[in-house]
Amino acid sequence: MNRLACLRFGLAFTLMLLGGCVYLPETTTRYNPDCGIYERKAIMQPHQIGTLMGCQDEGCGVLLIAAGAVTVASAVISGSVVVVGNVVYWLEKQGQCLNPPDKAGDADVSPAK
Repeated sequence: MNRLACLRFGLAFTLMLLGGCVYLPETTTRYNPDCGIYERKAIMQPHQIGTLMGCQDEGCGVLLIAAGAVTVASAVISGSVVVVGNVVYWLEKQGQCLNPPDKAGDADVSPAK
């Protein structure tokens, strides 16, 4: 096999593995006993939406490229949603925590009299 054929095969194989998948944001919740609140965290989960079957010749290439583009687009959009969501959840936790952890510098400072 020449290099171009190897490159095409590698690209097609990679897109085939990615094809039919989308990434969706999901929120998990857990109780934090130190703060006395339920913390939320956004994560990305892959979901398979279909498989490529019954395509021939150039049609397979087009389907693989389209499936790869959908996968990449969903990963970028969902990743943005997860980052923004986790920032909001972190700010929410900071405002609701009943027993915030002591800062390292605060323990050494004695109150003024």
